[in-house]
Amino acid sequence: MPWLLSGLGLLILLLAGDSLVKGAVNLSLRLGVPALIVSLTIVAFGTSAPELLIAIQAVLDDAPGIAIGNVVGSNTANILLVLGIPALLATMHTSECETKKTFNFMIAASILFIALAFRGVFDWLSAFVLLAALAFVLWDAAREAKGHRAACAEATEDEEEIEGVDPDLPVWRIAIFLILGLIGLPLGADLLVDNATIIAKMYGVSDTVIGLTLVAVGTSLPELATTVMAALRRQADVALGNVIGSNMFNLLAIIGVASFVGPIPVDQAFLRFDLWVMLGASLLLLPFVYMRRDITRVWGVILTALYLAYLAIVLI
Repeated sequence: MPWLLSGLGLLILLLAGDSLVKGAVNLSLRLGVPALIVSLTIVAFGTSAPELLIAIQAVLDDAPGIAIGNVVGSNTANILLVLGIPALLATMHTSECETKKTFNFMIAASILFIALAFRGVFDWLSAFVLLAALAFVLWDAAREAKGHRAACAEATEDEEEIEGVDPDLPVWRIAIFLILGLIGLPLGADLLVDNATIIAKMYGVSDTVIGLTLVAVGTSLPELATTVMAALRRQADVALGNVIGSNMFNLLAIIGVASFVGPIPVDQAFLRFDLWVMLGASLLLLPFVYMRRDITRVWGVILTALYLAYLAIVLI
């Protein structure tokens, strides 16, 4: 039964990811906002929901290490795995995306997160700093979206060329796509993670290893499902924007909210290794953002291989 339910969770994730991408790009068309901006807000928040639920529950259950481990592990997986696997299926034309500003925000959020981690604990003060940074990012995205609507009346014509976009799609159908995606992604992730954990325990894998690997990978599956569907639909701006936005939400919103629920002590192992792996993985996006390179199948192999190597080190 756990194997069957795991498969059902994966199916829900794929369908919900497709639904969320459809809803997001059609919403961007209706509002006159670039798909990248929508993916940095609605899509990013929806696909980060599993991490938020797990982080809060971990703090309430007096297992705060799972909260920070899940976020750091998920961010590493988001870049190496979530961009790596879709690139194996189809070249992601990220050279067409203008993501320098949002990438800079993500790197700044990563550095801020690491600096706060060296305080030894994420408490209410850390929460205030992280959530203030998130508020600034959201304000900037809203300001940019408003400016885009005012300056680019002809943007609608460009968006209509995107596959999966229907300029005549009713608002209620767009809402259904978004709602199904936002509900289905955490539901599918929970179903898959819970049953995969049962399978892991059946084979004698420890809870610590499950938390650092299986839970982190499982909660990255919504981003993976959304990015795979976006890549197959040739919507690289949604794919890249989703990863960058989700990473910022993970660092700023999830630990920010969870830190208000209760203090989250930082294990020394995170300070020595995992946080720097997360930052290094983020910096791997430099050639795609600043040199406008496409994420080809070769890069897909490299990114996926790096993540498998990271998993091997953690498991050892």
